[in-house]
Amino acid sequence: MLDLHVVILAAGKGTRMKSSRPKVLHEVAGRPMIDYVLRTSQSLGPKTTTLIVGHMKEILQSSLSQWPELRFAVQEPQLGTGHALLQAAPLLEGENGVVLLLSGDVPLLKRHTLTGLLARHDASGSAATVLTAVVEKPYGYGRIVRTKGHITRIVEERDASPAQRKINEINSGIFAFSLGPLFPALRGLAAGNAQGEYYLTDLVSSFRRQKLGVDTAALDDPDEIRGINSRSELAEASGIVRQKKNEELMAAGVTIEDPATTFIEDDVIVGADTVIHPGVHLEGRTHVGAACEIHSGVRIVNSVLGDRVTIQNFCVITSSRLASGVTLGPFVHVRPDSELGEAVHVGNFVELKKSTMGAGSKAGHLSYLGDATIGERVNIGAGTITCNYDGREKHRTMIEDGAFIGSDSQLVAPVTVGKGAYVGSGTTVREDVPAGALAVSAGKQRNIPNWKKRQKS
Repeated sequence: MLDLHVVILAAGKGTRMKSSRPKVLHEVAGRPMIDYVLRTSQSLGPKTTTLIVGHMKEILQSSLSQWPELRFAVQEPQLGTGHALLQAAPLLEGENGVVLLLSGDVPLLKRHTLTGLLARHDASGSAATVLTAVVEKPYGYGRIVRTKGHITRIVEERDASPAQRKINEINSGIFAFSLGPLFPALRGLAAGNAQGEYYLTDLVSSFRRQKLGVDTAALDDPDEIRGINSRSELAEASGIVRQKKNEELMAAGVTIEDPATTFIEDDVIVGADTVIHPGVHLEGRTHVGAACEIHSGVRIVNSVLGDRVTIQNFCVITSSRLASGVTLGPFVHVRPDSELGEAVHVGNFVELKKSTMGAGSKAGHLSYLGDATIGERVNIGAGTITCNYDGREKHRTMIEDGAFIGSDSQLVAPVTVGKGAYVGSGTTVREDVPAGALAVSAGKQRNIPNWKKRQKS
């Protein structure tokens, strides 16, 4: 196999997005569109990967720091696609192999499409191979002009004649180039077109004049080459990704009652026999086990759910872990770094933050449990608050196995409630409670006779 060098174009201004950030950082179904392009290209095992940047280049380079193998070339000013690719010359001249040219705003390309393009390029021995597609409405795309079945040129929409605009075979903007003749040909391009730019597509005519081969590879699904230039196109691409994800999950045994209102991101895993009700959002690297039930209005982000977990309506779970058999909600907020053991029950209007609950423990309603370590078989009464913040630092509350916390209790951290201990209703706990002890802080109840009668007099 020849060395593969990926070059991705991402220097444009993206003016139709009307945005203060680079176009390729806008998210398609929860991930920046450039992330799709990078993931797919890296799956091919390239020797080098170069991103051509220009507009807001500092923001783009900083945002992609998690890709250490990525190199950058700057295009300033932006004088067209041919000029953009030429900026990679200092990084690639002296190398051998094939350049795979991609666009940062075309996120839906599949790996097998690119491997097919590269295989066709290798088999034909051409200087360039163009990925093309036949579409019903070719408006806006460059047209593939053929003579006796062979590609002779690519004509951009603005420069096309009326007859050429009727051609339905379009240029995807995705190319494979043999490195040897590439940069000399790019330096020979002229800007004699309606835009006054150096068109990459003019390489086809240039190679033909040099008696170098140019080939094409056909694309079956035109959705793969959808470019994103506006917010509406961003939404359309997100819809395609979500639809395909939902179809994959349903084919694997997941029930999705209303796919149109169910938003499941690409990296999410869902086990068989799980039922997902309308209006659910599953985001990031969430992993949902088998035979779970997730009711309407739930949002789960970067979290792990075991098997047979039930999430009632309008819960939010972020960066946390729920073991098998947990029941949650409705209206529960599980904030990051929380962990619920097997068969834990957390009821309505409970909030957890950096807290753990052992197997079989319960917090039925109306409680805040922050920075708490709660053992097994603990009962948390309604209105319980762990007072974890002293105005300067956060402190932990420890509640050991089998403890019972009465309603309307405040546990002022740092504090420990021992194994099997009881905290009476309305108690403010400021000191550790020994195992098996009962903690109360309220004084003895006092009744005032005839109080109501006296109030009326």
